[in-house]
Amino acid sequence: MSWDFETDAAFEAQLQWMREFVREEIEPLDVLWPDDVYRQPQREEVNLLLRPLKEQVRARGLWAAHLGPNLGGQGYGQLKLALMNEILGRSQWAPRVFGTQAPDTGNAEILAHYGTPEQKAKYLVPLLEGDIVSCYSMTEPQGGSDPGGFLTRAVKDGEEWVITGWKFFSSHARWAEFLIVMAVTDPNSMPYRGMSMFLVPRGSPGLDIVRNIGLSGEAEGDGAHGLVHYNEVRVPAANLLGEEGEGFAVAQTRLGGGRVHHAMRSVGICQRAFDMMCERALSRTTKGSLLADKQYVQGYIADSWIELEQFRLLVLRTAWKIDRYQDYQRVREDIAAIKAAAPKLINDIVGRAIQVHGALGISNELDLGRLFLMQYAVGFSDGPSEVHKATVARRVLKRYSPAPGLWPTQHLPTRRAEARELVKERLAGSPGQQ
Repeated sequence: MSWDFETDAAFEAQLQWMREFVREEIEPLDVLWPDDVYRQPQREEVNLLLRPLKEQVRARGLWAAHLGPNLGGQGYGQLKLALMNEILGRSQWAPRVFGTQAPDTGNAEILAHYGTPEQKAKYLVPLLEGDIVSCYSMTEPQGGSDPGGFLTRAVKDGEEWVITGWKFFSSHARWAEFLIVMAVTDPNSMPYRGMSMFLVPRGSPGLDIVRNIGLSGEAEGDGAHGLVHYNEVRVPAANLLGEEGEGFAVAQTRLGGGRVHHAMRSVGICQRAFDMMCERALSRTTKGSLLADKQYVQGYIADSWIELEQFRLLVLRTAWKIDRYQDYQRVREDIAAIKAAAPKLINDIVGRAIQVHGALGISNELDLGRLFLMQYAVGFSDGPSEVHKATVARRVLKRYSPAPGLWPTQHLPTRRAEARELVKERLAGSPGQQ
């Protein structure tokens, strides 16, 4: 039996370089342009700053590390990617500098698996280079992310597919060069075998981005997510990604590892808030002593450290199991568990950090308010936490059986009676009783 909690020296050196690089070179961009991350391809001045940073990442062999070597990545397993994403989670800009920003990472994997050579040349290559952004268009206004409630349809018409329907919160729709949209192609086979995935180029006739949706606090119409109307949008038959009716399976290409990445970036968010909380506790005096001397604050710090370490180890074990078994289905409850636990971790640790900072914690002079809201983005992304909790419960319960009789198997009177019979039989068969 082999257990090892150490990172090999060569990769640890890479991680240490990442920590310093993100802190010194990338986090200043978060301060100057906190709302411009997704506008980057349209901002030449920002591109001028990002290009040399990306080149440094490439020179270290860390660009788009989630991809295989044939696509310019390192083919890292989920454990190494988890350790990297812990660092990237501290910064809004870091994923873009490292070529791991959502939803482009998942869309790149879909294109890599299912795109035609022409589609890869036109969209995948510039996407991997960071020259364009893409959109994943699945959620709908009336049904959220529940496939059983999807109404967007795609109908075959000769050598084309005609897509009609509405999509809500389609990430990066306003800037995307292409959208990957999920549509119902066989209503009779819904919810999981009646959907298909399509590539829709920017500017396709009938593709209407009705309005842009932002997060709370952003100006109206200035968000990165779109309400999209597909008004009889026609795409070539070759733009079907994967097999007809296998859209849910195609979607899983981008979700399993992505959920691990989200969870480990949540560790990065919480570690940053925890660092701020500890610094504040050692800096601020009230009622004649440091906050660090107050038992309530000590409780905040102790609870936060314990919860963060527990969650981090659970995520790393999940990543290790994925690498070991190479089967996302076998680790499904682990993935669901970390996805469901991440929002609560952010709520608890960032919330305590805000409390320790007082009024400053909710002001726009610190970033804690934005970090606190991230719990909802993490909770909604890739399926709501409630769904993942149900997945955990169902899969765990499969390992159990109902009690065989009237009483629970641990019913003490029943167990005493059984124990007495066992002792009686053993005494009867012992040499001294012959």
